[in-house]
Amino acid sequence: MTMRQLTFIAPGQLEWRDAPVPVLKSDSDAIVRPLAVARCDLDYHIVTGRVPFPGPFAFGHEMVGEVIDARPQAKVAPGTRVIVPFQLSCGRCDACLRGWTNSCSAFPPYSGYGLAAGPRPDFGGGFSDAVHVPFADHMLVPIPDSVDIAVAANISDNIADGWRGVAGPLKARPGASVLVIGGLAQSVGLYAAAAAVALGAGRVTYLDDDAGRRARAEAVGAQAAPRASADPQRPEQYDIVVEAAGDPAALALAVQSTAPNGVLTVVSIHLGTTTPVPLHQAYYKGITIHTGRVQSRASVPEVLSCIACGALKSEPVTHRTARFADAVDAMDDPGPKIVFLAE
Repeated sequence: MTMRQLTFIAPGQLEWRDAPVPVLKSDSDAIVRPLAVARCDLDYHIVTGRVPFPGPFAFGHEMVGEVIDARPQAKVAPGTRVIVPFQLSCGRCDACLRGWTNSCSAFPPYSGYGLAAGPRPDFGGGFSDAVHVPFADHMLVPIPDSVDIAVAANISDNIADGWRGVAGPLKARPGASVLVIGGLAQSVGLYAAAAAVALGAGRVTYLDDDAGRRARAEAVGAQAAPRASADPQRPEQYDIVVEAAGDPAALALAVQSTAPNGVLTVVSIHLGTTTPVPLHQAYYKGITIHTGRVQSRASVPEVLSCIACGALKSEPVTHRTARFADAVDAMDDPGPKIVFLAE
């Protein structure tokens, strides 16, 4: 038996192809029918060729769906709406138990849905009729009835990614000031600003030379200004800084803008083989710099709770909703966030 699956072939080339229907393989497995898939910031750059990924592979990794089949140990009933974290993790190994679900030892490095470039196994993608979920008792997170699937789809990766840039630092320093420098990771930066507002930051500033993204940052409650307005010699100082722009000048500005003993999280991917970092400034100010992939499954429950209670307003980040059938033509839309709904 076969199903349809959206496949990335090469930059500018997506195709609907036939793929085998996934089946249950172990006692904790489930099969999920995707209901909504959000376009990740990385997806846009893969499709447009800015980030080189060799095809072919199943596409789409920010997804929610409905359980259509499950083994008893999966502990989830058919008909349940669930978030499917994009990174594969077992919930049982030492890394998972420490909350490091981006490096689960039960799977090859970087394993995830919709990103099977190079040597990574292809676990399928969200733009398909069904997805196989191993360790479903750990992986799947039920969605409350109060949360719309078009909102929940973004939690699998990009909202969680923005959240981790501010949640931990704000827990350690309640009411701290937050700066987000937007750009390459366009929705992640906006979600970081929204999360900072929701978590009670004393002041949230969003810098971006894109007027459309600035308007969306203001819609989630942040103060917004062009990045060019920042004084590169004596920039304003913030306790917590999130760099989502992905270029060396933004990284330098982020270091310069982090107050003494502050925290800087780099959520963007810097694509050069080397990236200059003004470590002398970071050293004398004693700042903490963190970069790396989000811990998706570990972050999802806290993010979902904040959205369900109404504090985290992520809706203004989405600029468009479309159907799965529109995915081939709409995937290179330059706006910050598209959510595709199954027919």
